[in-house]
Amino acid sequence: MPVTARAEGVDITSAAVENTDEGYKLAVSFAFDLTRGLEDAITRGIPLYFTTEVQLTRPRWYWFDEKAVSASQTIRISYNVLTHQYHAAISGGLQQSFGSLDDAMSLVRRPPRWVIADKGALKVGATYNVAVRMGLDVTRLPKPFQVHALNSSDWRFTSDWKHFIYKAE
Repeated sequence: MPVTARAEGVDITSAAVENTDEGYKLAVSFAFDLTRGLEDAITRGIPLYFTTEVQLTRPRWYWFDEKAVSASQTIRISYNVLTHQYHAAISGGLQQSFGSLDDAMSLVRRPPRWVIADKGALKVGATYNVAVRMGLDVTRLPKPFQVHALNSSDWRFTSDWKHFIYKAE
C-alpha cells in the first residue's frame, strides 16, 4: 500500500508492512537531498545517524489504543578522510563501504526490509494503525554539533509521521 509524506525535505515514497516467515517486516523508501551543511559535516568526518521509527497500534473503542509494536532502526553514514571511502552501518548488522556519498545515502533512501515484530506479535485478522517517520538523530552527534543543530535549519532533517492501515495476516 503506497503512501507519501513530505516535511523538511524528506519524502516517504512508499511504506508497507509484510508478513514473512521471519516475522513482520517494514518495507519503506524515502526521497530527499542532503542540505549543504549536512554534506559538509560528513565530508569533514562527522558521522550522521538517520533513524527510522515505526509504531503499530490497535484501536479499541473502550480505552486508549493498544500499542502493539514500537521499533526503530538507525543507519550511520560516515566518511574516512584517509581512505576516501564512505561507510554505512545499520544498527546491529550490515556494514558497507562506498566510493561516493550518493551511493552510501542509497542505503538510507532504500533501507533493507527489517523485522519490526515477531511472527506471533500481531493478532491475525486485526486491523492496526501504522505510523512511520525518518529523520536525522541529532542526539547522537558530538555535543557541539547538537547545540548547533538546535539553531540551524540545515540540521532539521525529518519527515512527518506517515499513517496507514495494516490488516494482520
